[in-house]
Amino acid sequence: MSLILDDVTVRRELGPVISHVSLEVRPGEITVLVGPNGAGKTSLLEGISGIVGSVTGSMTMDGKDLRASSRRRRSMDGLKHVEQGRTIFPNLTVRENIALTSRTKEDLHAALEHFPELEKRMNAPTKLLSGGEQQMVVLARAFASRPRYLLVDEMSLGLAPVIVTRLIPVVARIAESGVGVLLVEQFAHLALRVATTAVVVTSGRMSYNGSAAALLDDESGLRDYYLG
Repeated sequence: MSLILDDVTVRRELGPVISHVSLEVRPGEITVLVGPNGAGKTSLLEGISGIVGSVTGSMTMDGKDLRASSRRRRSMDGLKHVEQGRTIFPNLTVRENIALTSRTKEDLHAALEHFPELEKRMNAPTKLLSGGEQQMVVLARAFASRPRYLLVDEMSLGLAPVIVTRLIPVVARIAESGVGVLLVEQFAHLALRVATTAVVVTSGRMSYNGSAAALLDDESGLRDYYLG
């Protein structure tokens, strides 16, 4: 029972963006994907979720072939993708945003347990929230949809580090609830602290796949991986 990629290559118009990636995301664990800008991390997540269709190699989710499923089918089967940027519905309230994916009131309440800050803003239009609060809405909405696997792409984009230090432990708690998380994050050291596995990609290639703790302890090694 895992989300498994084996020798996956994602292509766009001009050719391969990221090539020959193999990794595993297990339920209840975080696999963090780090690397410099332009390394192909976003394209890999888009290939997994079905936004980008030009993908070769094997992708399975709990034994099911993802490449045979549409983007909608992947989402219905429990593969949820939090894309870059805060994809909110700005004129809807916080409650309405989260309710879009909640099957029951219990789902909504379970999501809010991770974000008590949102309780007092439930009836506010989401466009009036701070950037950090908006990202909380995005994550709460994803969790309310009962994901089996969650792809999170640069949730810290445009946020102050102090906000990121609040959000990273929440992602860890979401994983502890049994969700497998593949996290792309520019704050590598914060992400590595909560991850089980780390994958480093540089110039469209995988340069490390192993223990997150070991990579965190190897400061010079992490720097070398980033530099290719």
